[in-house]
Amino acid sequence: MCNSCPCGSSEYSSCCQPLHLGQSVAQSAEQLMRSRYSAFAKQHIDYIVKTTALLQQQHLDVPAIADWSKANQWLKLEVLQAQEKLDKNHAQVEFKAHYHDGSQAHVHHEVSHFVKHDGLWYFLDPTNEVFPTMKQACVCGSGKKFKQCCAQFL
Repeated sequence: MCNSCPCGSSEYSSCCQPLHLGQSVAQSAEQLMRSRYSAFAKQHIDYIVKTTALLQQQHLDVPAIADWSKANQWLKLEVLQAQEKLDKNHAQVEFKAHYHDGSQAHVHHEVSHFVKHDGLWYFLDPTNEVFPTMKQACVCGSGKKFKQCCAQFL
């Protein structure tokens, strides 16, 4: 019996599961986004947290993320476009996440931004309320000033 991955790419055991278990890392922003969608579907909240920009992680509302993950039935993911090279370390993925909240079906349409730091991709959370000033260290942990790194993507 095939255990399809929630992201729709292939079988879960050879797709997002190795990322969720820490056995491999996302090789692209699109792969990270797909694995984050699957993490919502499979309720791997720790993975959602650890794949968010380093300095944003401590400010995430983890109980709210867990509640949203559990409260919905995750139906389908559509990747509309992936731009893997906005610059040397940033990428953008546009997608639609289809889910059912128990009452009706919804589509969450988003254009997400990602940053690569120390060889790993991270999601830049635009809803995170912690934004440094332009001269402070960037939220991604790069050590660069925010204005020279991720500011234009948040």
